[in-house]
Amino acid sequence: VQLQASGGGLVHTGGSLRLSCAASINRFRFQHMGWYRQAPGKQRELVATVTALGSTNYAGSAKGRFTISRDNSENTVYLQMNSLKPEDTAVYYCNVVPSRGDYWGSGTLVTVSS
Repeated sequence: VQLQASGGGLVHTGGSLRLSCAASINRFRFQHMGWYRQAPGKQRELVATVTALGSTNYAGSAKGRFTISRDNSENTVYLQMNSLKPEDTAVYYCNVVPSRGDYWGSGTLVTVSS
């Protein structure tokens, strides 16, 4: 099992990034998927989810700025992040929902400069 997140980088406040997660898990299309993040010194938190049927949900901090989507033909989950803020700085991970400890990958670092 491998969930490889990519697309992070350094952006200025107000900028955008699109994260991708290539998921090599069985029956991907039936899995609820999520993007999580962990900021320095803080607990990991769930940012956005997309169900197997495509319904989405967002943490309050992400609502209106982030968009999660999935491509079942490519076993990939995306996170479009707009209007980025310094408080969005974190390592971003994808995982199933609820998360599985053995599915955590290395994540991708997003740094938003003020």
